[in-house]
Amino acid sequence: QLVESGGGLVQAGGSLRLSCAASGFTLGSYAIGWFRQAPGKERETVSCISSRDGSTSYADSVKGRFTISRDLAKNTVYLQMNRLRPEDTAVYFCAQELGGTCRGVYDFWGQGTQVNVSS
Repeated sequence: QLVESGGGLVQAGGSLRLSCAASGFTLGSYAIGWFRQAPGKERETVSCISSRDGSTSYADSVKGRFTISRDLAKNTVYLQMNRLRPEDTAVYFCAQELGGTCRGVYDFWGQGTQVNVSS
């Protein structure tokens, strides 16, 4: 199971930290990605952290503002979001990718957490 938390309402320029807590499996065995979907828009890949070496990747739209990290002891992946913009408003999901590389199929998803950024 993957459970996201940490969403909420924040003013533009503010920060939020999302959490993706895993249960029933060892999070470090999978790549974990963060995705988002705004109303009327397609789902967008935001960031990913690989399983093998913890290497990270980011969408251009969030690079330099968002940071993905993981705490293997807590079996949790985080997404620190700074300098938030109204266009970051979306439902944010985390998902696991069995191959561990961030380039494969994401086959298990959390329920999502809503992020709203006001201007």
